[in-house]
Amino acid sequence: MTGASGAGRTGDAGTGTGSAATGAGADSPAGADSSDCAGPLARAGSPAGAGAGADSAFGLDTLVRMQRRRAAPEQDAGRPLSLPDGMTAPLGWDAVAVPDHLGPLVVPWLPRVGCVYTDGSQWWWIVPSDSDYALPWPSPARYTTGALVTGTARLIHRPAGTVPYTPPIPLYLALCRVTGTAPDWSRAASA
Repeated sequence: MTGASGAGRTGDAGTGTGSAATGAGADSPAGADSSDCAGPLARAGSPAGAGAGADSAFGLDTLVRMQRRRAAPEQDAGRPLSLPDGMTAPLGWDAVAVPDHLGPLVVPWLPRVGCVYTDGSQWWWIVPSDSDYALPWPSPARYTTGALVTGTARLIHRPAGTVPYTPPIPLYLALCRVTGTAPDWSRAASA
């Protein structure tokens, strides 16, 4: 088979059989046939078994993100916060909701403040998608996948430039400081 997606592959593209002449894909173990990964996880618009590695299967990061999105509760999910005109979010976006009385206390501790919204009772900070990975945000802050809000929120801060994010680690540390919570990684480990 020849062509951009099948260069270097032999075998039947329709069934995903054959071997990769150029080696394993980026997400495959060394020596593994990357067509084994295609099956039901093949990218949309790419036939199963066409191409090798990243051309035909999702990467581990994408699969983790998909699983986390699927596990999110579906009841009254709300609508996503919309970004201001001219803003781009190359890393996707989620939001961290903070009670409105804590919002002004957090601001001085941040090196950069991204887009911030309010609905009258909470401030919503835009952070890159998956900023909660292995990071339990301190209570009463609430991490919202997809930046979903059930009410009406208005923009109260727009950063200079085109990127809407507040850096998540400084935001996390600032929230820990104002809530009196020890950062998760500084707590004693238990067996």
